[in-house]
Amino acid sequence: MNADNEYFNILRRLYDKSLILEDISDFHPVLYFYFLDSLAHLDFTLCQLAFTYQSPRNIMNLQYLRWRLDEEKTGDRPLFPAFVNWLKKNDRERFDRLPLLWQEIYDADAPASYRSFRIALDPDSTQPIPGRFFLVSIDEFFNREFLKTIYRDGSLGRLFEDFKAQQGC
Repeated sequence: MNADNEYFNILRRLYDKSLILEDISDFHPVLYFYFLDSLAHLDFTLCQLAFTYQSPRNIMNLQYLRWRLDEEKTGDRPLFPAFVNWLKKNDRERFDRLPLLWQEIYDADAPASYRSFRIALDPDSTQPIPGRFFLVSIDEFFNREFLKTIYRDGSLGRLFEDFKAQQGC
């Protein structure tokens, strides 16, 4: 591994982050799942760009992400993509404050998706995602103001519960 690799250095930035000042047991369970899931997809995509495909790191990531496919279907988790699109339609300002990765992946009108667990902002492009996207995403997910919103009693947590109630769940 070349320590000068841009994506390797971005991985270091991700791993330098900490949730030590947070009480993750009080995070809203659905939002916490998607928070960790997004970090796993960021990690996987960065590892794909920084390491060889057959590295132990990439193999371990694949195992987690295969497991998460089933986990995404449990409980209230399937409501999350619809919740993001509901925010876009009903509370555009709040939608615009969501982390960019959530806006891109879960917006039904955006072309972005997870392809073989890798983040693909433009599925037709063969170019790697610019490093800047990852830096912005990491900073957004670890922004103190954002983290406050994903607690059960945080603004996004309460909005999700309101959305869930409107869905009759």
